[in-house]
Amino acid sequence: MSFILTMALILVLSTVVVGIWSIRRSIKQSHAKAYIGINLTTFFVLMIGATIFIFSGPESMAATEDLAVAIASQEGLKFIAAALSTGLASIGAGIAVAISGSAAIGAISEDPKLLGKTVIFVGLAEGIAIYGLIISIMILGN
Repeated sequence: MSFILTMALILVLSTVVVGIWSIRRSIKQSHAKAYIGINLTTFFVLMIGATIFIFSGPESMAATEDLAVAIASQEGLKFIAAALSTGLASIGAGIAVAISGSAAIGAISEDPKLLGKTVIFVGLAEGIAIYGLIISIMILGN
């Protein structure tokens, strides 16, 4: 467990160092996207490397055999389906709330009487995530 915490700390610190390095170079507005891209690329490359390093040990080989048996018996596919339904529904809800929420704030700033009507649209957008969670519970319940 301490190894995983050490790897997580290295990942976070390396991402912070790249971010600070980008800021110290007194970036211009036009270069900000490039530095954010470098920061994200560094983080994901290190995350993939850490994942490969962590799951290449002998303990993970036994877990891999158990996973192969679970997938062969279609138990694992249940978990993948539940994760996909919850994850994709949450991503969709986040996009919908971002769009409807910003439009609602704009409408409220012009006419405060529209608060009740705009909250309904944001609530409907949040319902998408709840539907995904319900489907996950139904999948795992069988």
